[in-house]
Amino acid sequence: MAMATTIPSFEDILTAAQRLEGYARRTPLIESNAASVQSKARAFLKVETLQHTGSFKFRGAFNLISQLSEQEKSNGVVAYSSGNHAQAVAMVAGLHNIEATIVMPSDAPAIKIETTERFGAKTVLYDRRTEVREEIASLIVDDSGAALVPPYDHPHTIAGQGTVGLEIVDQLAECDCIPDVVLVPCSGGGLVAGVAMAIRNKFPKTKVYAVEPNGFDDTARSLANNKRQMIEKDSDSICDALLVPIPGKITFEINKRELGGGLVVTDDAVLAAMAFAFRHEKLILEPGGAIALAALLDPSNEFSGLNAVVVLSGGNVDSAIFKTAIDLIDR
Repeated sequence: MAMATTIPSFEDILTAAQRLEGYARRTPLIESNAASVQSKARAFLKVETLQHTGSFKFRGAFNLISQLSEQEKSNGVVAYSSGNHAQAVAMVAGLHNIEATIVMPSDAPAIKIETTERFGAKTVLYDRRTEVREEIASLIVDDSGAALVPPYDHPHTIAGQGTVGLEIVDQLAECDCIPDVVLVPCSGGGLVAGVAMAIRNKFPKTKVYAVEPNGFDDTARSLANNKRQMIEKDSDSICDALLVPIPGKITFEINKRELGGGLVVTDDAVLAAMAFAFRHEKLILEPGGAIALAALLDPSNEFSGLNAVVVLSGGNVDSAIFKTAIDLIDR
C-alpha cells in the first residue's frame, strides 16, 4: 500500500466503524462527579484505556491493516512507535497472521516493549535523540517489501481513530447531552483529527482542543501560526506517547480546520490527573492518556458550566511512574 496523502471524509469514519464492528471494543463514556465538582463543568470521560492493548491505537491499526491486499500482507508490516501504536500493530498483525516489525525508542516504557514482543512482533530499538525512526523504518520497508503502518498521518489511521468520536456522539445522545468542549490528547494529531471530524459533523458548534505536554506543543504552535511548526528536541516529558516534534501533514490540514485551539499541560499536572483518576474513578492512566484530564482540572482553563468530554487515550504505564503519581494521593 503506497503512502496515502488524501484527507479522510466523515464517510470514511463511518466505514471504519463498520469494519471495526466485532473487533474493537465500544469503550465506556462515564460521567465523573469528582471531575465535575473540581472543574465546575459536567464532565464525561471516554475510557479508551479499556480498548484492546490499552489504548485507542487498535482502531487505526485495524482499519489500515485490514485494507491491505493479500500480497501486501504476505510481505508483512512495519511500524514506528513509542509503544501504544506498536502494541496495536503487533496485535492486529497477529489477528491477520502477518509478520510485524516495530521500530521503538530504547527508552520507551519496558511494559510497552515487552507487550509488543509478546504479541509476536520483532522490535528494533533506536535512540530517539540521535536517530530518526522514520528513516530506520524506511530502510526496513525497502529491504523487506513490507507495508508501512503510520501511527497517525494516514487517512485509514485517522478514520479508524475517528470512531472514538462516533461512539462519543452516540453515548452522549443516550443522556441527551450536547458537548460544549472535547479535550483530546495530541501527539501527531491523528486521534484529535478523527475525533473532531466525527464530533463536529453532529455538533458543529462544539470546540475540540488538542492537549499537549509543555515543551512539545507543536500542534498548539502550528494552529496559532496557521502552518506546521517544528519544536526543538531540547525538552523532555513523562508523556512518552506524545513527544512528536511536528504535526502530521494530513492531520494538520484537518486540525487547522476543525480545532478550537491547543492547550498545554505540565508534567506535574499530568501526575496529579493520574492520581485523581485512580483515586476517584479507579482508572489507571499513562501520562499521555491523562493529559486531557489534566487540562480539564487545571483551574486556569475556564470550563465552568460547560458540558465537557475528556478522552483518556491510554493506560500503558510503567509501575515506577504510576507509583510516583499515586504517591501524591497521600500528600
